[in-house]
Amino acid sequence: MISYLRRVLVESWLGRVVAIVIFLAFVGWGIGDVIGFMSEETDVVARVGQHRIPTRDLAMALRSEMPTITQQMGVKDPSALSPIMQGQIARQILQRLIAQAELLEAARQLKIIVPDSAIREEVFSLPYFKGPTGQFDRAVFNQRLSAQGLSEQQVLDMIRDDLTVRTLLQPLAQGSRVSNTLLKTLVDYGATTRLVDLISIPVAAQPVPPAPDTATLQRYYANHLWLFGTPELRHARIVVLSPQTVADTITVDDTQLKRAYDAQSSHYNVPETRDIQLITATSEADAQNIANAWKLKGSWQAAQGAIKGAASVEMPGARPTTIPSDVLKQALFQAPQGQVTGPVKTEMGWSVFRVTKILPAHSTSFADARQEILQQYRTAAAPSVVTERRRQLQDAIAGKGLDAIPDTIGAAAISGSLDAQGNTAEKQPAPIPASGKLRDAIVHQIFTQKAGDPPNLLEGPDNSWFAVEVDSITPATPRSFEQAKGDVLAAWQADTRHHTADQQATSLFLAARQKGSIAGQTASGIQITRDIPFSLANPGKALPPEVASYIPRMKAGQAVMAENADTFFVAVVTKVFVPNPPAPIDVLQKLKNNLTQAYGDDLAASYVQDLNKRLPPHINNAAIQAALAAAGFGGPVQ
Repeated sequence: MISYLRRVLVESWLGRVVAIVIFLAFVGWGIGDVIGFMSEETDVVARVGQHRIPTRDLAMALRSEMPTITQQMGVKDPSALSPIMQGQIARQILQRLIAQAELLEAARQLKIIVPDSAIREEVFSLPYFKGPTGQFDRAVFNQRLSAQGLSEQQVLDMIRDDLTVRTLLQPLAQGSRVSNTLLKTLVDYGATTRLVDLISIPVAAQPVPPAPDTATLQRYYANHLWLFGTPELRHARIVVLSPQTVADTITVDDTQLKRAYDAQSSHYNVPETRDIQLITATSEADAQNIANAWKLKGSWQAAQGAIKGAASVEMPGARPTTIPSDVLKQALFQAPQGQVTGPVKTEMGWSVFRVTKILPAHSTSFADARQEILQQYRTAAAPSVVTERRRQLQDAIAGKGLDAIPDTIGAAAISGSLDAQGNTAEKQPAPIPASGKLRDAIVHQIFTQKAGDPPNLLEGPDNSWFAVEVDSITPATPRSFEQAKGDVLAAWQADTRHHTADQQATSLFLAARQKGSIAGQTASGIQITRDIPFSLANPGKALPPEVASYIPRMKAGQAVMAENADTFFVAVVTKVFVPNPPAPIDVLQKLKNNLTQAYGDDLAASYVQDLNKRLPPHINNAAIQAALAAAGFGGPVQ
């Protein structure tokens, strides 16, 4: 019910931290020990302790969620799904209802009761039910419920259940703490910095050797015959059906796009947000001292250290709905930017804060967002559309080969000659309408298939399909030494320059490993960069990846040699240390807050998972079928 209300009402009130934990905890878990009902009743689809999940709740969730799920699968009409697939989706939706029921049952056993006043306050705070004045509007409330086919009692029950779950999970999520010892260990590990001296030896910087005698070139030619012949070329016709080729052919009417726009209203209609630095102290005197230090030095770090025991936090992109205190909310969103404000008395103590950035409210119209929404829909729907159109392509190929591919299915067709590396006779990449592994699979099939063989539709990687027909084969032909003499000389010179750079790098590496440094190293054609800082927290880009992968395991005085396609490298670690302080105070606080949040999420998720074991559901399979039928679907449930 929570997930249903979340979709049909408003995102913001369930976007809070605890609700996010709930939904994350539900994803991917099994239903647990399932015991089927022995009776034939179909008005209850599952039992968890004393809690019942009515069949009508599952049917309501199916009506709400099934169209969205099937659209994401690329199927316009949910009734087109097989009964087995409908049953699987129904069980997936039921799984979420069961997880919520387990939490509500645990709350009942713990005697957690949500008062009516809290429900009333929650309803009044929902933006979805507010009128033009910004206050709760009974007429708007009734209109919204009528439009969604909900009764007032249903909505109140949904909100009561949500508040009950939040009351149960919130202490777990907020009760976690990260020790300073653990934080210091993690920070020191990430902040450990190594200073690196780097020598680069570009192959291109090596002198071009003079042409050798003919005997040397002939010997090089004889040892590298495969480099100097004309490669085998195959002329082929290719048809590709992939999510990329069909995306632009997927049409969506504006009604669906507008519905998606409305569902993402919180994304396209953003209220005013503020970046806030906030410090809370237990007494007004301490808060005043913090404010004085902050105003005097103007430094966030100085303000944090003014009073021991004060709690500080940074809130980037804060919205009014994310501030739990009405008093603090009003002060924060009335304060000017850049000014230290406070002390302000709140329910949590005395607060001093500074607004560092204000982003005004902004809205994106449907007309401006339409193309983005359309692209999102096409990207999501394309894999399923490929599955549907694959049959049409297969039928077309079976009927007339590659001569009559329909223009309406989004398949891309091309023909031309290429070699086994996917290049044309001019050594340019062949314009195959595919990339990566799919392109490799197509080229491989062209050079595996015999000329004249009928085309077959083959499955490629990432939900793609292709067919090829090889028209003709031009065999590889060797060139004589005289014909290829210019290419032989160029290849010999390139190999010689590469070998020279390799020898130079090896000599420098052996010397650096013996000395523990590159001091005194000078030679033509080398580049030296000293004292390059490297840490896991800030790896930077000054070190090439081939070298950077070794650095975290190296000690001071150790050397390493590496290379890429056109350069050799010699690197020496000259110093290993932990900066003091290892990171700015605000960065440390942000890391601690993130770790605390992660631990809180893990605690809440572990609790929900344990409930799944302690409160195994009893599922009525007949009621699942009844819910499908009541929602307008059907078919036997497997």
